[in-house]
Amino acid sequence: MTGRFIFTLLDMLRLRSGPQSLPAGWLAATGLTFAYIGQGFVTDQIIGDTDGAPRSLVAIAFQFGAVALLLNLRDFQARLPQTLGALAGTGFLFGLMALFILSRVVPGESQPDLALLYLLLFGWSLAVDAHIYRHALSVKYGLGALLAVLIFAANFILLKNLFG
Repeated sequence: MTGRFIFTLLDMLRLRSGPQSLPAGWLAATGLTFAYIGQGFVTDQIIGDTDGAPRSLVAIAFQFGAVALLLNLRDFQARLPQTLGALAGTGFLFGLMALFILSRVVPGESQPDLALLYLLLFGWSLAVDAHIYRHALSVKYGLGALLAVLIFAANFILLKNLFG
């Protein structure tokens, strides 16, 4: 069961499965969310981000709140646990990849290869979010991509205003 669960998340990273492939109900969504939050806290400690924990909590809460609102507007409330589980599970995996890249950064040294790799990871993350939104909201991929960018931008503005 655990192996199948991991492969489902990996398939989401490859845009081959959607949130509906995860188990229904809140148990998996809650576990993935706690893992996602915990991974963010550990990453913040490793890279030395002093206000990382509150930033991570606000960012996750904003994204989850926006998704809950959109699902409610479309009358798809039953899809919320699987959608949040998909976002948390893939976010956890992207967080691990980001930590791998960031742990290779040497302060004061130009490392364009790592910058490019991080940029590609960011783009891939947006594509996966768009894929998840597409499935969860039953919309075309283009609208899912627009939502992914808009939610990211609104989240960025919120974090900038709250934390500078």
